[in-house]
This record gives sequence, C-alpha cells and structure tokens, in this order.
Amino acid sequence: MTDGPLIVQSDKTLLLEVDHDLADQCRREIAPFAELERAPEHVHTYRVTPLALWNARAAGHDAEQVVDALLKFSRYPVPHALLVDVADTMARYGRLRLEKHPTHGLVLLSTDRAVLEEVVRARKIKGLLGPRVGADGVAVHPSERGTLKQALLKLGWPAEDLAGYVDGEKHPISLAEDGWALRSYQKHAADAFWHGGSGVVVLPCGAGKTIVGAAAMAHAGATTLILVTNTVSAHQWKQELLKRTSLTEDEIGEYTGTKKEVRPVTIATYQIMTTRRQGTYRHLELFDARDWGLVVYDEVHLLPAPIFRMTADLQARRRLGLTATLVREDGREGDVFSLIGPKRYDAPWKEMETQGWIAPADCVEVRVTLTDAERLAYATAEPEERYRFCATTDTKSQVVETLVARHAGEQTLVIGQYIDQLDELAERLDAPVIKGETRIRERERLFDAFRSGEISCLVVSKVANFSIDLPEASVAIQISGAFGSRQEEAQRLGRVLRPKASGGGARFYAVVSRDTLDQDYAAHRQRFLAEQGYAYRIVDADAVLAGEEI
Repeated sequence: MTDGPLIVQSDKTLLLEVDHDLADQCRREIAPFAELERAPEHVHTYRVTPLALWNARAAGHDAEQVVDALLKFSRYPVPHALLVDVADTMARYGRLRLEKHPTHGLVLLSTDRAVLEEVVRARKIKGLLGPRVGADGVAVHPSERGTLKQALLKLGWPAEDLAGYVDGEKHPISLAEDGWALRSYQKHAADAFWHGGSGVVVLPCGAGKTIVGAAAMAHAGATTLILVTNTVSAHQWKQELLKRTSLTEDEIGEYTGTKKEVRPVTIATYQIMTTRRQGTYRHLELFDARDWGLVVYDEVHLLPAPIFRMTADLQARRRLGLTATLVREDGREGDVFSLIGPKRYDAPWKEMETQGWIAPADCVEVRVTLTDAERLAYATAEPEERYRFCATTDTKSQVVETLVARHAGEQTLVIGQYIDQLDELAERLDAPVIKGETRIRERERLFDAFRSGEISCLVVSKVANFSIDLPEASVAIQISGAFGSRQEEAQRLGRVLRPKASGGGARFYAVVSRDTLDQDYAAHRQRFLAEQGYAYRIVDADAVLAGEEI
C-alpha cells in the first residue's frame, strides 16, 4: 500500500483525492482513458469506459501505460480483474481492420477468426457485408464503410480504419509565413491528425483551433469543406484563413442563409445544411458539390444528426473534428468516434495555462439565497417552470450589477439563457445585447466594438457560446445556462481564456440560486471544469453585495 491520491475500484470507478500533492499529475495521466463523473470538493470520481480506452488506444496509448498509471497512483492494490479487463478491452481495438484489397475493394479483415465469425453473424451487420474474402476477411460495400463502423462499435468491436482516403481535387494551400508561426502544440495536433488520416483534435477555446484547421488544409493541399456553427463563425473562419494562409478572397466561398457560394474552400453553417423543405434536406447536396479532399467540422460536439448521416457516406474523405470538449449532451460520442474518427490530440487546459498559451482563470460561484416570497413561488411553480424561475430571480440581477461595477474598465461579458432576463439586464447595465434576432451585421459591429474597447460590457445570449473570437474579454458572468450542459460551460469559460495583452488572468463567475435546480445544474456543468483542473470557489451573494473582497 502507498500513499497515492487514487483509489481504484473493481467497478471501474477511480476516486481521486483532490488535495493530494500528486493529484494534478495523476489527473493528467488518467485523463486519456478515464471520464470524470462527479466533482465535489474533495474527491472526484472518474470511470474507465470502453470508449475512453479505445480513444486512448487510437491516440497511441497502450494497455501497459494505462496499467502503469493505475498502479503508480493507487493507494491500495488495484483489483487484478480490472487490470485484465483494461488489457482485454484495449486489445479489442484493431482486432478488426478495414483495408483496401486489390481485387475486392474494401474488406473487413480480422486477426482473430472467431471475432470475424461473431460479427458476420450479427443481425445488424449481416446486411452490410458482401462475400467472404479468404478465411479471415469479408467484402464491404464502400458506401457502408461508416455505417459498418457504427454497428461494430455498438457490438464492442471497434474497427481500425486503414482503408485510406481519396486525395480529392487538388488545390494548393500553404501557411503564410509573415509575422507568426505555428505554436508547437498546434503543429503536433495537425501532424497527429494527418498521420491518423481522420479524427478529432481537442483544444481549449482560445488555443487556435482554426489555426490547426488551416495547418491540416496545408497538409491536404486539396479542396476543403468547412462546417461551422453560425454565420458569424463563418466570417471569422474566412478572415483567419485569409490572414494565415495563401488563400485569396476568390478562393473562399460562404454557404449560408444569405450566400450560396461553392468555391475550392467552402464554409457552410450547420443550420443551412440541416434546413428541411418538404421533408428533405435540400442543401446536403453540398457534400457532393465538389470532390472534397478534406472536410472540417468545427465544434464537432454540436454536430447535428443529419450531418452524422451524411458523414457516414463520406468515409473516403479525410475528416477533421475540432472541439474544446468531446462531451455531447445527447450521448453520441460513439458516433463521433466511428464517423469523424478517434481523438488524435488532446491538450489539457491547465497544462496550456502553465505554458502561457491561455490565460489563468479564477472560477467563482456566487450563491444567491431566494427571498421567502421567491422560495414559496419556486416551490409552487410547475416543474417545467422551476428552472426558469430560479435562474431569473431579481436578486441575481443585483449581483450581476455589482460585479460589473466591480470590474469597471475591464472587458466584461454577461451571458444568459433567457431573452427577457438579458433585455432587462442590458437596460440596467446600459449595455448592448446580442441575441438570436440580432442581425448578423449588427452582431459583428458590436463584437468589433467590444474587441477595440469602445464597448466594455456586452450582454449576450447563447448565440455567443460558440466560435466567437473576443480576445480581450477578461471577465465572464454567467447568470443562466442550458440546464446542466457541460459543453456550454466549456464554451463560456473559453470566451475569456485568450492570453491578455496585459499578461493578466481571467475571472469566470457563475451566479447560482441556492437550494434549487439551478444549484443542481451548476454542479453538473462544473464537472467539465473539474476535469480540466479548475476549481470553483463558492462565495455568498451577500458578501458580493456588501463589497467584500472575493
């Protein structure tokens, strides 16, 4: 027995003692293969899942490294059965391989004949396969490549896709060399993607995921389709590509609600791609509009279901997913793994903060106590209205006003879920508000004014969660959110993590109503922050309103 920070249990849960001297080192070493489940004050609970182990395997980690990490940090003897299970689970990845065959085209091969026999007899697999190819293989129709990978993952036999990719239509793209250079982690991320062929790069907001996309495009030297969350994001991608690459204005097309340009590099929004008319997705034909050599999925954790379905048919194209978190609130991480590809690169946020690539962040939860009248109204509200009620209480607005005043002169974002609450706050703060109905041109004007410092406080709805480049934002105040969304928490913290010209840190406040659904949802959202090594300090709203130091 050693005095390690980790307790490894036979049900594959890992208990990490947060205050232990080796906790940070342990967290870094288990993060590639364990998923955070709960993160209260002193002991965090992780779980070793098959998908996490397969992602680790695809990223180059082997069972020996996983076992070594568990043995190294465990306080008590690690259950032998768990170590055997880890090795067996990781050994499942690659037992089946998709490869090109000189005469049969795409084939599914196995190093274990019994496994092949098991899967070819599975009801959901049978219709996807063709004739046998020798004793250890079976033909696969190229159009079923993605669907087969999805089905095999569900059976617990993830296939390693070694079938290669079409080059697509060649188009020269190089990185501009004047005044900037790829950061080391950006180069490693792009190289890891290219070496793997397809997959996902996980980087904090503010770490330059767009730059990694540009570097991947330079690797490919081919026509590229880029899918983004919204029109503002499309404009920002275009500006960044014009600045960072050899591409010209004429080579980059926008495919949005207002423009339908198809060019060698085309940037389209998820919204336009999933627009339905008379029951059909009219714009999905964009996937076939050119012989794309690369498809880039920005904010891949938000990929809509219709895009998954189209992506199943795009397995011969190189696919790059970019995200700050692989967490999906719909539980479809397995589809990202199967259809976009496994995780190829993941940079821990705290590690990047230590290296100075993102700003240090101080996360503070301000707990508000409802008045007696508000508590009674909350208790008697209909269940579906309770979160809205406790998230929009007037006491919260008073706290936000006080915090904004405390940070006067700093670039501050006030972020919320409910439009009437944001409208009222904007009036109280004498600040502009950006919401879904705000026209694109007006959004961009306000974002530009915020970047330049002309506006120091901006009230924003969830439209600003994603892909908005606000480098000088140093304070974010979250007053309400999308229930318990961890992915939203990651995006909102990311709004303030870009390194500051002053060299200073960032402050992220979450204003939460005590003893309500708001507090429950906040605890769930904070799991993501805990996984990255951040801790929330909890302060009482009375201390904030009294002007005490926090």
